[in-house]
Amino acid sequence: MNIAKTKIEKLLEKAGLKINGKNSYDPQVLNEKLYARVLLGGSLALGESYVDGWWEAKSLDRFFYKVLSADLEKEFIFSFIENWRALYGLAFNLQSAKRAFQVGQKHYDIGNDIYQSMLGKTMTYSCGYWKKANNLNKAQEAKLDLICKKINLKKGDYILDIGCGWASFLKFAAENYRAKGLGITVSKEQAEFAREFCKGLPVKIQLLDYRSIAGKFDHIVSVGMFEHVGTKNYRTFMKKAGELLKDEGLFLLHTIGSDKSYFSSDKWVTKYIFSNSMLPSMAQIAKSAEGIFAIEDLHNFGADYDKTLMAWFDNFEKSWPKFQAKYGERFYRMWKYYILISAANFRARKIHLWQIVLSKKGVPGGYKSVR
Repeated sequence: MNIAKTKIEKLLEKAGLKINGKNSYDPQVLNEKLYARVLLGGSLALGESYVDGWWEAKSLDRFFYKVLSADLEKEFIFSFIENWRALYGLAFNLQSAKRAFQVGQKHYDIGNDIYQSMLGKTMTYSCGYWKKANNLNKAQEAKLDLICKKINLKKGDYILDIGCGWASFLKFAAENYRAKGLGITVSKEQAEFAREFCKGLPVKIQLLDYRSIAGKFDHIVSVGMFEHVGTKNYRTFMKKAGELLKDEGLFLLHTIGSDKSYFSSDKWVTKYIFSNSMLPSMAQIAKSAEGIFAIEDLHNFGADYDKTLMAWFDNFEKSWPKFQAKYGERFYRMWKYYILISAANFRARKIHLWQIVLSKKGVPGGYKSVR
């Protein structure tokens, strides 16, 4: 009798899932060793076994949506290694200045070609705003415009973009609002692309850690970068932003967030996708900003990230044949797993997307929210 299999079968039944069932979301087990591997290894083993081809689900996002909606992740026994890594993240600063460039080298430097095919013409690697949009490009342009409006961007304003990526925001702000900007990134590939992307515009791009920035800026934005800062550095990040922002300026922080405060992230994600990543809670953000910033506005549109990720996956699937020889089957399975488990997390409202507007001294007369 396979005790591990029986236990997992009973867990999956709670989510309406059946091993080797007929539904598109039912997991198909291709290696019987999977059950013990997952029970002993937790989320890391689940992801690694998928990449290894030990199991499959036709609708992987729907499988994870059902698992997460039923809170099954709370019932798994996590391995000693996972628990040790969580304690290690609590004891040590995994996002120190010396380690800052690791995520750039591992994730963002894999090749601009695959990102160009996946992200669309704006090259925006963050949640789109789908309130009135009917496709990915429009959703991303709406998000970029929303940020400009939230910080009340004006002609000639000098903006700092911390974690600028391929410079989609700075390009949009310069072309549509005639603003100037400095963007920093820890990715060499992003920096090279961004400089060409913004050629002829009053935008500078630097390969730099946020702790090394100098200057004064009318406004600051940080879009999808705070997830790499780490709990031991949240206060340092806020102090630095406060030092760089002019007294009358606004700081918009766009970040994925968690309902609970953690000191480590999913082990598969940190090992294979985002090195040293960590999702902040609202409590952690508020504490780190205390005495430095006033929170003027909070906007949660995390449900839009599900749509964004599914649009990225559709682009990835369509373009995969031209990348197959370069990246290989294991990369395909890893990338598919990463995108679709992320979509399921947002769909199940396990994680959120927050845009937070902060000021140094409070907006005179009050901040007027933009949606």
